[in-house]
Amino acid sequence: MPKIKSRRGACKRFKVTASGKIKRWKEGKSHILTKKTRKRKRNLRKGTLVSVEMEKNVKKMLLAE
Repeated sequence: MPKIKSRRGACKRFKVTASGKIKRWKEGKSHILTKKTRKRKRNLRKGTLVSVEMEKNVKKMLLAE
């Protein structure tokens, strides 16, 4: 039986924490930064957890790790 491959793009975007939750980074920090407030840009730096509804889908993408 062949190996199950993981989605390489997902592996670069998500990390699994020690407790098994999935961490992600926020989008919207790459360009058009002049119109965004300082507070908004600061909050985009922080990581956050994937929602409970999406967690199953992301774990499936990271399966082979």
